[in-house]
Amino acid sequence: MKPRDRLRIAMQKSGRLTDPAQELLARCGLKFRQSRDKLFCFGEGEPVDLLLVRDDDIPGLIAEGVCDMGIVGRNVLREYQYSHPEEGVALDELRPLGFGRCRLSIALPQDEAYDSPSQLNGQRIATSYPGLLGEWLRSNGVGAKVVYLAGSVEIAPRLGTADAICDLVSSGATLVANQLRETAILVESEAVLAGRSELPTDERGEIAELLLRRLDGVIQVRDSRLILLQAPRDALAEITSLLPGLPVPTLTAVDGAPDQVVVQALCAGSVSWRQLEDMKRAGARDMLVLPVEKMLA
Repeated sequence: MKPRDRLRIAMQKSGRLTDPAQELLARCGLKFRQSRDKLFCFGEGEPVDLLLVRDDDIPGLIAEGVCDMGIVGRNVLREYQYSHPEEGVALDELRPLGFGRCRLSIALPQDEAYDSPSQLNGQRIATSYPGLLGEWLRSNGVGAKVVYLAGSVEIAPRLGTADAICDLVSSGATLVANQLRETAILVESEAVLAGRSELPTDERGEIAELLLRRLDGVIQVRDSRLILLQAPRDALAEITSLLPGLPVPTLTAVDGAPDQVVVQALCAGSVSWRQLEDMKRAGARDMLVLPVEKMLA
């Protein structure tokens, strides 16, 4: 294969991961120009390109060296790992990305009781994830038949082609609509950045490290807030204990008021009105809560 000096990332062409993935890359400072066929996006400014494909194809494209990284569901990545053990290419989850959360679960008809995995012995379980389901059955010592279906898994029990299903669950509304109930969770999934265990040793490796640093900065501050406030020095201990996430604040003296300081703290997660009111009662005033756009350690 011809060597490349540009990092190539595979991502879902259309689906629930597409828009959040593009927004995440934009927050990392990446801009792209899309090709006419809308299958390739050329990176402008940074040597990073996108290949827009079916999500199920992403792990294979990384394993074959067509792409260096991919944004894909953890469930898809693990299914590929269990279904292609013979390829000998180690694919890793490089970063969890925090969106597209769902879970791969086993569901039974609502009127059936469920006590333990052993209850599934001899049952037919329909799924689009035979690798993950097979591994779970083996690890739990369950002798069930795996019925592979490419789609519409949830209707299998009503059609009589399966006794249970193993499928992705988000809100659970689809299960309820098909008179099924969730009984066991196999994988807690979300979008992840996938890649080979070892980064490329050429220019692409440096670009990959740059991308990972930017991703870490974006993910770290995505739900963070910067709190600015003024407080008496003798109230610092109590106010600091009330800061969300218990960060180590930065203190700045106030000219002409030696007993007062300005407190700056980067807090993980949102900041509620109740938390601000508790800090005000402790002596804080002039409080500002600001979103954080970028951070580079």
